[in-house]
Amino acid sequence: MTVLALGQMRRTPAAFAGLAVAFLLLVATTTLFGSLFATQATAPEALRATPVAGPGLMVIAGAFGEIAVLVAFFVVVNAIGFALRRQHRELALLRTIAATPRQVRRLVRVQILVTALAVAVPGALAGAQAARLLLVALQERGMAAPGLRVPMTPLPALIALAITLLVGLAASAVAVRRISRIAPAAALTATTTEHGRTGVLRLLVGACALVGGGLLLRLAATRPADELDKAGQAALLGSLVLLVAVGLTGPLAARALVFVLGVPLRALLPGTGWLAEANLRGYARRLTSAMVPVALLVGLSGTMMIMTRTAEHAAGATGAASETDVWLRQAELALLTCFAAVSTVNTVIAVTGERRREFALLRLVGATRRQLLRMLTAEALLTTAVGVLLGAGVAALASAAFSTAATGSAMPSVPAAACGWIVVGAAALTVPGILGAGLRAIQGPAAERAGGGRD
Repeated sequence: MTVLALGQMRRTPAAFAGLAVAFLLLVATTTLFGSLFATQATAPEALRATPVAGPGLMVIAGAFGEIAVLVAFFVVVNAIGFALRRQHRELALLRTIAATPRQVRRLVRVQILVTALAVAVPGALAGAQAARLLLVALQERGMAAPGLRVPMTPLPALIALAITLLVGLAASAVAVRRISRIAPAAALTATTTEHGRTGVLRLLVGACALVGGGLLLRLAATRPADELDKAGQAALLGSLVLLVAVGLTGPLAARALVFVLGVPLRALLPGTGWLAEANLRGYARRLTSAMVPVALLVGLSGTMMIMTRTAEHAAGATGAASETDVWLRQAELALLTCFAAVSTVNTVIAVTGERRREFALLRLVGATRRQLLRMLTAEALLTTAVGVLLGAGVAALASAAFSTAATGSAMPSVPAAACGWIVVGAAALTVPGILGAGLRAIQGPAAERAGGGRD
């Protein structure tokens, strides 16, 4: 089974490269904040009692860590789903030649273990180094005691690896459940079709996430003005929960938004525009998978930027304490943006790369490479627009809740130029990623691709 699992990984290296990057981020992030906790916990009592500016190292590590690790989980789960989707056909073929569901699940577990262990050491080293750099930055700003040092202990890295394996195995068990439980012939058919209906359980969980996100935003809005840090964390966590809800209920909203946004596109590009819209509406789950990372990038980045500007305006004059708060928010924004950007690039490349057979069939019925690229450009623009709109909606709700706590008004201070750059950044990651993967996907003999030849 190990040999077969490694063979599958060699066959689809791009899918597992994306998963390896996601695992690397999760290991590094967990090691980073675990090391900061260990720094404070193992410090002498005199250093721990040293007065510092800001909330203190333990609070900073906890506030940063809870959001950053949750976003890293989000990225990992997304990457696992695509790594398995890229090999659904192979897994289905194994089922048709008498592989049992248990054997299929074991093969996937081996792939997860191999990928996680391959990035464990570099991820741990990167996390430990990042912890040292962050500690130095905090000390330079008076937010950590000067004598603190990151301890040389493997415990944070081991805990990070354990968490990564737990998340990876749990997510893969859910992702592989359907392909391993249905009949072998149905499993092979399922690799080329997409069900039109969204499952009841998925919608129910999505509705619960919507309610949970709303409650967190209500909690943020009702915090007193002297608890803006708590309001900000609740608003940011609420935005993340709402983005999870977007991912779960996304196929419904995606179809509606594509229909509306597709009207001008169909007018400008009567042929390829119509085909692009039909592809996105017909494969709403695939569209959801591609637009959720865009919404994550726009939603989290927009929320952080608007909250920072609103807090600055609420403070009036910027003193030493508010400078500290702004720096912390900017550092958190940079970290979250990095995660969201990696997720966006991983996802759009995986989504487009798995369509080789579809593109080959279009070429066999007469479509040219230029027409396919025009269609992909239209799809990329629509995908970006849907993700930006959903992310902006989440950011608007979260920042309104924070503004209510900070100023008493639901109208936050919006840095228009910065928000514009967020949209430009989302487009710069999505459109070239889709077109680059598309160019590679349409290369090679169409007949061989249509027959399921090697990637």
